[in-house]
Amino acid sequence: MSSSLNLPLVSADGNQVGEVMVRREVFFAPLRPHLLHAAVRWQLARRRAGTHSTKTRGEVSGGGKKPWRQKGTGRARAGSIRSPLWVGGAVVFGPKPRDYSYSLPRTARIEALKSAVSSKVKHGTLLVVEKLALEQPKTRLLAQSLGKLGLDSALIVLPERDEAIERACRNLPWAKVLPAMGLNVYDVLHYKYLVTTPEGLRAIEERLVS
Repeated sequence: MSSSLNLPLVSADGNQVGEVMVRREVFFAPLRPHLLHAAVRWQLARRRAGTHSTKTRGEVSGGGKKPWRQKGTGRARAGSIRSPLWVGGAVVFGPKPRDYSYSLPRTARIEALKSAVSSKVKHGTLLVVEKLALEQPKTRLLAQSLGKLGLDSALIVLPERDEAIERACRNLPWAKVLPAMGLNVYDVLHYKYLVTTPEGLRAIEERLVS
């Protein structure tokens, strides 16, 4: 079995103008839902700020004096107005700042990304465009280019950072631009289409071929 296969190459107008050869192991990998799930959970956990915080009895101000004497008032015993039972009191077992991130083996991350990219190929939502470039960093120009390709939800992957395209994409809520080194499972699955260039394919292969 050949280790490489071909994908359609389209022009800026969406017409097929040729084919581009890609590695089977990267773009035609088996779909592994369990790895996709693990990779997305890992990414979202790393993004959590973990800055939530509540105060314990030792941190709430006030409450140093016993509000009333222990016996003889007919009321329940109380030792502090900052008890968790009182309004304005402390919080029992409340959240504290913490780090939610955890490790996921590199091999699992690579295989998950191969699976995510291959799912785009399988569903026909990976577009390889001859060239992606803008004369000016204008959102209107980028929207027109993507509109010619019939895209309404796109992750654009470039071989390296392109400031003009990145600036033009900032005001498009349905599109995102990433360099190949920043490609990740969450964004691949989040956007309907994955758009790149032949050079972008080579950069993706270099990253994912072990």
